[in-house]
Amino acid sequence: MTGFLPDEPSAEVRVSPNFGPRRDAQKPDMIVLHYTGMASGTGAEAWLCDPASEVSSHYLVHENGHIVQMVRESDRAWHAGQSSWFGRTDINSCSVGIEIVNPGHSLGYPGFPKRQITAVIELCKGIAARHAIGAERVLAHSDVAPGRKIDPGEKFPWAALFKAGVGHLVPAAPVRRGAALKPGDRGADVETLQSMLSLYGYGVEISGVFDDRTRVVVEAFQRHFRPRRIDGVADGSTMRTLQKLLASVRN
Repeated sequence: MTGFLPDEPSAEVRVSPNFGPRRDAQKPDMIVLHYTGMASGTGAEAWLCDPASEVSSHYLVHENGHIVQMVRESDRAWHAGQSSWFGRTDINSCSVGIEIVNPGHSLGYPGFPKRQITAVIELCKGIAARHAIGAERVLAHSDVAPGRKIDPGEKFPWAALFKAGVGHLVPAAPVRRGAALKPGDRGADVETLQSMLSLYGYGVEISGVFDDRTRVVVEAFQRHFRPRRIDGVADGSTMRTLQKLLASVRN
């Protein structure tokens, strides 16, 4: 493919060879947000368009708000890797991936510029409108790949997106001292925690045992919805925030 008309009118097209058809005729029903985790946006753009990388995304958003589309929304980009949501494991076939230029945790992890976030918001609005994607299905890479990925990270301004009508959020419950569920715990309370995480979409086994998988899923939840403290411990704030989030999901 040498080119295509962009799905997002404001986007520049730079075709990546790293794509294929969506499997089983799936349609995109979620948006997955990433950061690039590379030293520069130009380097990240080149990497996503390099056949040797075997990775791509539908879009890249530079720090100045410039949007590049590399894969058509009708096609399957290779951005999510090993991941799951509501038991579905081929996230690439049911999602639109957006890479947001940011060097990430290993390279200093700066904040996201306002112009960039404004562009991400408008891009997400356009994608959601084209595919009737619900607010609760605008997700972080860390949500669908907990433990393996942590992007776009705790500095990503989910509240700004939510205020603009993108994504799903509730005010995080205050962090206070008190009882908490932690690795090694067992019983009905752990089963309740796992059940709530699973009901929201996270890939966690409902076993009643607070194992390492439960810990990394709790960390992923905190990173997106309660970033003040990310420790994998299900304290009262984490539990109350999760309860409020589930209660606010649109039926």
